[in-house]
Amino acid sequence: MKIDSVIARQRVDDLDAAITFYERVTGQTAARFAFAGVGLASIGPFLLFSGPDEAVQRVAGVGATLVVADLDTAVEDAVAAGATVVRPAQPTPNGHRAVLRHPHGGVYEYVGS
Repeated sequence: MKIDSVIARQRVDDLDAAITFYERVTGQTAARFAFAGVGLASIGPFLLFSGPDEAVQRVAGVGATLVVADLDTAVEDAVAAGATVVRPAQPTPNGHRAVLRHPHGGVYEYVGS
């Protein structure tokens, strides 16, 4: 397994204002989408999210998004190394994702094909 990139997650109160800032500092345009009642924006190495507390808890409990080329292989390799599956692979607006807890406690979203 190889992690291709890491996306930092940041909860924001005002998604529109945050998008303006992050587009400016990254020089990239936001890709907006919604998932499970949460508004999200992907801008370069950042994933911004906003919404009601109940909905946001699902997103906020994950430390970072790890982008991998082959999700099934990455999950198998991580589990073989001691990770546990919190949420199995499923389709999302930005690809397929699984959530794993690493042996030392960190919880990460793996995204890939």
